[in-house]
Amino acid sequence: MKASASQNGAARNSSPPPDTRRPVEDDPVPRNEFGGVLVHEEDLKAAFEFFDINKRGVITAADLKSRLGIFYKNLPAREYKFLISEPDFTYQSLHKLLVNNELRDFDPVKEAFKVYDPHETGYVDIDTLKSIFVNLGFGDLSTDDVQVLVETADADGDGRISLADFRRMVGPTKHKEAAVDALHGGTKGGGG
Repeated sequence: MKASASQNGAARNSSPPPDTRRPVEDDPVPRNEFGGVLVHEEDLKAAFEFFDINKRGVITAADLKSRLGIFYKNLPAREYKFLISEPDFTYQSLHKLLVNNELRDFDPVKEAFKVYDPHETGYVDIDTLKSIFVNLGFGDLSTDDVQVLVETADADGDGRISLADFRRMVGPTKHKEAAVDALHGGTKGGGG
């Protein structure tokens, strides 16, 4: 009896303390070393280029409004000014703000999905999708165009784009391509 009690005590004491930075197993958000949202360099560059409308290396509140206004019609002007907190908001400013973040309770893909699902049905609203494409300058989507988009994004084959489908669609493409390339014996160094 004494041996088993001391063995139980030893087992309890040998357990490491819980790691608060460790992501929850069902958390679909890749996490950085601080437990925040993992931001890849190529995604950061693509985001900066999207918002840097005049290609000057600086994002202004007006640039932000021009791009985000497509997705968030009623965002007040003060919010754009709040988001661009410095007069010369450069790539380095964005990098500093996002790379080592500690945003633990934030799912950027889920937040982006809400734009496409304004009625909270759990699926992309086709009229909203069409509107966003027009506002981004891609023109009107035909019925065939919409069908191709849905079929491409619809991983589970139910004929609709759910959050899970959306998550797969907007996930880090280069990382997926590298993994597929490696599986198929692609060249080292990512040539192509």
